[in-house]
Amino acid sequence: MLVAPEDLDEAVLAGAVERGWGIRVASMGYLAAGWGSHHWKVAGADGAAWFVTVDELENKQVTATESMDDGFGRLRAALGAAVALRDAGREFVVAPVPAGGGAPAVRFGGRFAIAVYPLVDGRSHQWGEWTAQLRSAALDMVATVHTAPVRARGHALADDFAVPFRDQVEAVCSGGDVPERGPYTARAVRLLREHATAIRRLLRRYDELAAVGRALRPGRNVLTHGEPHPGNVMLAGDGWRLVDWDTAAIAPPERDLWHLDPGDGSTLDAYAAMTGVAPRPELIEGYRLGWDIKDLACDAARFFRPHAGDANDAKSWRLLKSLVEQGAGPAEPG
Repeated sequence: MLVAPEDLDEAVLAGAVERGWGIRVASMGYLAAGWGSHHWKVAGADGAAWFVTVDELENKQVTATESMDDGFGRLRAALGAAVALRDAGREFVVAPVPAGGGAPAVRFGGRFAIAVYPLVDGRSHQWGEWTAQLRSAALDMVATVHTAPVRARGHALADDFAVPFRDQVEAVCSGGDVPERGPYTARAVRLLREHATAIRRLLRRYDELAAVGRALRPGRNVLTHGEPHPGNVMLAGDGWRLVDWDTAAIAPPERDLWHLDPGDGSTLDAYAAMTGVAPRPELIEGYRLGWDIKDLACDAARFFRPHAGDANDAKSWRLLKSLVEQGAGPAEPG
């Protein structure tokens, strides 16, 4: 994210880090990195360096009426799976450091969750920055995650193929009233309604593909990272790392593989040779489409909640507009 939440006091955050992890904070600086979570680089009084992540739990809900407790439960389950993987010997997994009570993340300030990681020194990458070497390394790590023993899954939850905030998107597309919540509410409503027919078509296609995934035998499902794109792959001094495990879940392997697929079948064939599991093209399509549909719904839902119009909102608006106009096609005549 580009800016920290206005209602998050860094002194309060530093206190939460000290209480939860026993780290005396000497200094901390906000990092405008990644998208979805907030990050700080923290220096401890003992000279150790840490990477602190804060999530706004509204972004972990799947409906506007769901409890933040449920959103936090999903986050904790995903991060717990990363800890279990790391404990099972998957050293490339950058897992959170458990807090004093053993939890991978801790709630604080009502609507926030905090996790603490060792600071990894290495080369990070940008979305879409694939190279042959990076793709090969990512495939190796993904296959290792997928073939991990059941005990390494921790308490990861199963992917239910749901589209977060779908109810709100469909209500807006159908002409439902939306209270003004900030400077982007009216614009988001107008954008969705102009493309309502195409958005419904995309949702129907996604439902068809998701039904294929639900019908597969559960034994085919594996622990998945959820977002193994270049932005979550780092090259450290002693090898590759896979970061950002907040969406880890039990799912068909295609949930990860679509990210790695360059479109020529080479990566999918390599995965089949490594694991004995042949990827299903319809699930590759389903997860690729689902990524855009879910981003669209989450970005739209941001503007149906109170928002101030900060830099994060401006970027979310650009992403939403791009997703709708590129994915749904031209606006229908009004």
